[in-house]
Amino acid sequence: MPLRWKIAALAAATACLVALAVGVLVHVWTAMDIRNRAEMDATNTVYSAMDVYRRTGTLAGGAELDPADLPTALRHPAGADRRVAHDGRVEGNLGPSVWGAQRVGGPGSPVLAVRINMSPQLHDLRRLDASMAVASLVSLAAALPLAVYGAALVARRLRRVAETAARISGGDLDARTGPALGHARGRDEVTDIAATVDLMADSLGRRLRVERQFTADVAHELRTPVGGLLAATDLLPPGETEDLLRARVRDLRGLVEDLLEISRLDAGAEAPVRARVPLAAVVAEAVARTGLDTEITVITGAPAAEAAEAGEATAQVAAAEYVETDPRRLERIVGNLVTNAHRHGRTPVRVTVEGLTVVVRDHGPGFPADLLLDGPRRFRTGAAERGAGHGLGLTIALGQARVLGAELRLDNAPDDGAVATLRLPPPPTDTRPPHDGAEADTRRPRP
Repeated sequence: MPLRWKIAALAAATACLVALAVGVLVHVWTAMDIRNRAEMDATNTVYSAMDVYRRTGTLAGGAELDPADLPTALRHPAGADRRVAHDGRVEGNLGPSVWGAQRVGGPGSPVLAVRINMSPQLHDLRRLDASMAVASLVSLAAALPLAVYGAALVARRLRRVAETAARISGGDLDARTGPALGHARGRDEVTDIAATVDLMADSLGRRLRVERQFTADVAHELRTPVGGLLAATDLLPPGETEDLLRARVRDLRGLVEDLLEISRLDAGAEAPVRARVPLAAVVAEAVARTGLDTEITVITGAPAAEAAEAGEATAQVAAAEYVETDPRRLERIVGNLVTNAHRHGRTPVRVTVEGLTVVVRDHGPGFPADLLLDGPRRFRTGAAERGAGHGLGLTIALGQARVLGAELRLDNAPDDGAVATLRLPPPPTDTRPPHDGAEADTRRPRP
């Protein structure tokens, strides 16, 4: 149930309880007042009737001597005091009643009694109860829309805070709740929450900027000495030591280049250089450059395959094999995914190209649960069974995919194995392939 309806239901329940409590209090107070007035009337009427009876010997004001309906408590009153008693019997329109009684003389003398009928007053009380019930329902019907509206205002503000927090968790560190929430004049709990979310985003943004700047500074500072080390290895005499040292220095240079690339991606300084290229050829070139044994499968749509078999090499069939993208970045993504599959998974590693989708799958233990939940993190490879590494390959692949406007999804196959699915954005309206052999060169140097 949405929050606004919960608040509205709570307000309605509170209003009902208040109306019920007020109604009960009014009913009880009115009923007591009716009875007290009836007892007072009975006492006064007995006093007047007794005065008339003693002076004239006649009964006045509806007084009776030893009436048959007199309650038992008043049949034998002690002394000459006036007494009253409640009679709950109802006979038609008569009753409940209040009786007042007093002996006309000494002990054993007749009892003069007066009966005060409370039926009209109690009928008015029932009408008052009905009127209060109707008024409460009308007030509730008028107040409920106001409660829903007020709850909707609070829920809307909370929803905006939640949406901002979701955007921040999704990587949009510039998302803020805005001055309407975070800096409102009338501060309340929602305003405090919004201000806290904005403060958290500011703090997180500063920390990430410091981390990114540190990564970029370290990479730049290491680039020159690593280059010097690589040049120095060329001066070593040939041998096993020279080969081992050269391999380690090249690994170090690759790490520095990866850090520089990540720093450029974090800074948003990367922009794609798009060209119309054959997707399958670019993927094959990227796989070949890894030097790893990888199976490549190209799946062509049924209509296109049938047309090709019939010799109908139309522009639409050819266009299905071409994409508008940055081939260098696409090669970088595919190369990183294939290398990651071989390094952390198990063979066979298969690459499937279908339409605008490239799928890379291995048959190892799969991606760890925290990586699937939070995404790849630099310098963290996840589960130990997936082998060693710096944790930068998937980070770079995701960053380059964002630059291309593509979607890179990481999953685990039901029968074990990691699955990385790259979906390229659809091409523009004019998707005709290059003519006259003007095919774009897909062999781009890696950064």
